[in-house]
Amino acid sequence: MKPRLLITRRLPDTVLDRANTFFDVTLRDKTTSLSQDEMLSALTDYDAVLPTLGDHFSAEIFNPVSPRAKILANFGVGYNHIDVAAAKTAGITVSNTPGAVTDATADIALTLMLMSARRAGEGERLVRSGNWAGWHPTQMLGLHVSGKTVGIIGMGRIGKAIAKRAALGFGMKVVFFNRSKIEDAGVPAEQLETMFDVANAADVVVVALPGGPATYHMINAEFFNAMKTTAIFVNIARGDIVDEAALINALETGKIAGAGLDVYEHEPRVPAALTSMENVTLLPHLGTAALDVRTGMGMMALDNLIAFFDGNPVPNAI
Repeated sequence: MKPRLLITRRLPDTVLDRANTFFDVTLRDKTTSLSQDEMLSALTDYDAVLPTLGDHFSAEIFNPVSPRAKILANFGVGYNHIDVAAAKTAGITVSNTPGAVTDATADIALTLMLMSARRAGEGERLVRSGNWAGWHPTQMLGLHVSGKTVGIIGMGRIGKAIAKRAALGFGMKVVFFNRSKIEDAGVPAEQLETMFDVANAADVVVVALPGGPATYHMINAEFFNAMKTTAIFVNIARGDIVDEAALINALETGKIAGAGLDVYEHEPRVPAALTSMENVTLLPHLGTAALDVRTGMGMMALDNLIAFFDGNPVPNAI
């Protein structure tokens, strides 16, 4: 008998076809996060769950149940929505999908960097509004990123991919902060002692940290105060790494010049203060939104599940 698998969101068809080959699949064909009752049922009614961002498997979800499920194969590299320690205490393995998301997420970082620096979102809205009066020499002057300094907070796989694009594509100087020593960033780069040193040095700051309690509100008012008033702030990591109220204040008071965001502290809710600002580029969490990338993520999640039920080591166990 095939193990029962709950997939909490629709995935690409090729992933679903492969899943049905190995598992008795129930597809929850909704785009919303699991409710608490749905999470409890997922743990008690299925042998495995393939959840994703927004499915908040907190310690409270694991405590009252005697779970049938033995593995949560997360669709995504970030897993701060799952209390991994509580899952392990309940006898549940947790895995993720690293590597598959690296290049796509780095691409979005550069998209936001360029859109914010060159005021592309503002310009696109101007054209659509019908109010564009034509080209003139001082129209919508922005920041030319070539040769400028990019500061990266978090030099893991994604941080290194961003550094490579910025250095090799735009000739940018790379400075970065990382909690551990990085011997090889992949391109010429300078590791600075504190993230505030990076904030002070950079023309564009990009956050590429993992989510979780250790990084919650790590980017705060003190950080924004350390940035140049001409600098752009970009976040492609997790929304709650940034104190969103402090970011809004920094933008409203001119402590920083602009921001490009793909993630939000309470997504999908985005504060009106952000949506009303012309100097903010806002994307709907598009970091990995490419068909081949999402397919790769799904296949990696299935690799973890198949290995688990075959009695083999889970390739990406957390």
